[in-house]
Amino acid sequence: MIKLILETGEEYVGESIGSPIDNIYSLGELVFNTSMTGYQEILSDPSYCDQIVVMTYPLIGNYGVNKDDFESLSPALKGMVVRECAPIGSNWRNEYSLSELLKRFKIPGIAGIDTRELTKKIRDKGVMKAALTPIDFSLDEAKKILSLPLQSNQIQRVSTKSPIHFPGEGERIILMDFGYKKNILRSLLKRNCDVVVVPWDASVEMIQSYRPQGILLSNGPGDPKGVPEVLPVIKELQKSYPMFAICMGHQLFALANGANTEKLKFGHRGANHPVKDLKLGKVFMSSQNHGYAVTTESVANSELEVTQININDKTVEGLKHKTLPSFSVQYHPEACPGPEDTAWLFDDFLSSIRKN
Repeated sequence: MIKLILETGEEYVGESIGSPIDNIYSLGELVFNTSMTGYQEILSDPSYCDQIVVMTYPLIGNYGVNKDDFESLSPALKGMVVRECAPIGSNWRNEYSLSELLKRFKIPGIAGIDTRELTKKIRDKGVMKAALTPIDFSLDEAKKILSLPLQSNQIQRVSTKSPIHFPGEGERIILMDFGYKKNILRSLLKRNCDVVVVPWDASVEMIQSYRPQGILLSNGPGDPKGVPEVLPVIKELQKSYPMFAICMGHQLFALANGANTEKLKFGHRGANHPVKDLKLGKVFMSSQNHGYAVTTESVANSELEVTQININDKTVEGLKHKTLPSFSVQYHPEACPGPEDTAWLFDDFLSSIRKN
């Protein structure tokens, strides 16, 4: 057995389904995801670095795990909370169980929790610190742990440490890695792009040395204001190259051009968020995973304009530069998990490169 303890003092006891916790603990930010499928992609998405993920869908692990659906080599989240964990995956692609995956990467997990009740608590009180602990862990010990600050260098930890080249016959794209999902890379390679993945702190000079034709700013974890040194690099690069930014990249793109960001109460995490394109007048379903958003009022005084909004809460979902061929979206057009309604944005990006 294992315990989940919230910073508000509540305790939940459940079955341990992941890496054993003996005389240790796992501290993270407690968030929820509403996706019905895609637990493997969620587990391996670097954007969940230092977070404990609550899956609202009651049965997780029912189709197992396979080698092809990872979004990174090493998961960075701090734990997973589920209602029921299927012991055996029923799917022809299944290679091992969710529990085996958690144990392999030393990630603690807890099952037997009323995840929908827990989700309501997060919606009411906002995301909070939580800890997965041994069953005999006292509340006094937990309070000491939960008073500790969470780490703030997530991007630095998940980003690649040196450039990596993925050859292709098409346009050369620099993928700035703030914690990119593999399906962003797959989406570019599928379109025959020649891709160079560079570290989050790559200089303008390093990037220019690869003679790129376009820049893609990736997704990633944490607070966009935690890496201010990236902003002048983005501002300089957009003058010379068409730019496309996704999620964390979208927030950094906004900050670099005079807009502002804020932390949301409980974020957007799921595969069913409706987004309206203001120019097309169409609504698309999107896959989302973020805890911060660009503030609408700040865009008016920036070099950007809003192109898309979230139907549910009217937050900014898309931006474009007023004079340069650069644009961004808050959600994940590469999906995984989730709908592929907006995969055409990659084609728009390449069209922009060819025009410019």
